[in-house]
Amino acid sequence: MKAQLLSLATAVPPYVFETRAIAEQAAKTFSSMGNALSRLLPIYMHSEIETRHSVCPMEWFLEPRGWPERTAKFMEGAKALFREAVAQALVEAHLKASDIDAIVTVSSTGIATPSIEAHMLVEMGFRVDVQRVPVFGLGCAGGMSGLSLAARLAVAQKGKNVLIVVIEICTLAFRLDEMTKANIVATAIFADGAAAAVLRADQTQGLGAIEFAGEHTWPETIDVMGWRVDPEGFGAIFSRDIPDLTSKDLRPAADGFLARHGLTMADMDHFSFHPGGAKVIANLEPAFGLETGKLAHERAILKKFGNMSAPTVLFVLKESLKQKPSGRRFLGALGPGFTASFMTMVHE
Repeated sequence: MKAQLLSLATAVPPYVFETRAIAEQAAKTFSSMGNALSRLLPIYMHSEIETRHSVCPMEWFLEPRGWPERTAKFMEGAKALFREAVAQALVEAHLKASDIDAIVTVSSTGIATPSIEAHMLVEMGFRVDVQRVPVFGLGCAGGMSGLSLAARLAVAQKGKNVLIVVIEICTLAFRLDEMTKANIVATAIFADGAAAAVLRADQTQGLGAIEFAGEHTWPETIDVMGWRVDPEGFGAIFSRDIPDLTSKDLRPAADGFLARHGLTMADMDHFSFHPGGAKVIANLEPAFGLETGKLAHERAILKKFGNMSAPTVLFVLKESLKQKPSGRRFLGALGPGFTASFMTMVHE
C-alpha cells in the first residue's frame, strides 16, 4: 500500500520584491565594500529571478535586527503562511482540520518551541490527540524529506490523514553586518513561502502515489551549506562547490537510489527538482540526460518566487501537476549535510 497525495497547496507572504530594486538597495547598503561590491552586484541580474516574496517590507531590513525581532517576525509570518497553505490543502482534500491525524511541520529558518503547528492547533480546529512531528535542519532538502516522512507515517497508519506543512522564511537571514559573498548571494536568491499537502494510504486515488524515497549524504561536506549562528541571527553558509556537486556527484547518487529499488532513469517519465539557482538548474539537465530547457517548471518557479528553500520543489511539483501527468516521476533536492533527498511518484 502506497501513500496517495490527496492535495498540494502553496502560499506566499504579501510583500513582493523585484530583483532590480533589491540590487539598487544592495548597492547603497553595501557601498563600503567598494570594488568587491562591483564584482558581486552582477549576481542579482544573473540570478534569473524577477520577483520574490517576503514577510517584511523592504524598509524592515534597513535597520539592525537581532534574534528577538527576527524570531517575532518568523512566528508572525510562519503562522500566517501555515494558516493559508493548510486551509487550501484541506479544501482540496475535502477534509476538515479535525480529520487530520498527524502533522509533519518542516522549517529550518526559525526556531519555535512549541513548534508552529502547536500554536495553530486551537485556531484551526485540529484535534487534541493529533500527532505532531516537527522537523528542523534539513534546509532545501526539507520538502522532499518531509514529504517522505509524511508518506511513511501514512503507510504505517493506513486510512489516517497525514498533513505536511513546509514553511521557510529565508529573508530573515538577510544581514546588514555581513559584507560577504555568501550574504550577497542570500539576498539575491532567497525568498519566503510555504506548501501544505495531505496524504493517506488507502484505495483513494489522488494526485500521485509516493513510491520510493531515500537520501544520500556525502562524507566531509558539513561546511558546504548551512547556517552560522551568532547574536544577530542566522548567517548563510554557501560553498562554491555546490554547482560541481550537482553536475558531477548527484547523478551517481540518484542512480544508486533507483538501483536499490530495481529502477533506472529510463523508467522515469517526468522530473521535478528543487531549483536552488540558475546554475544548479543548468547543471541538472545535462547531469540527468535532459534536453536544455526541459526543466521549464523549475525555471518558471525560480523566476517568479526565487529560492524559498524547502517548499520550492513542492511549488515545482504543483505546477507540473496542472498537466495531469501519467507515469513515473523522479524528484530530487539538495540540502545541508550535504544531502540529496530523492523520491519517485506514480501518476495513474
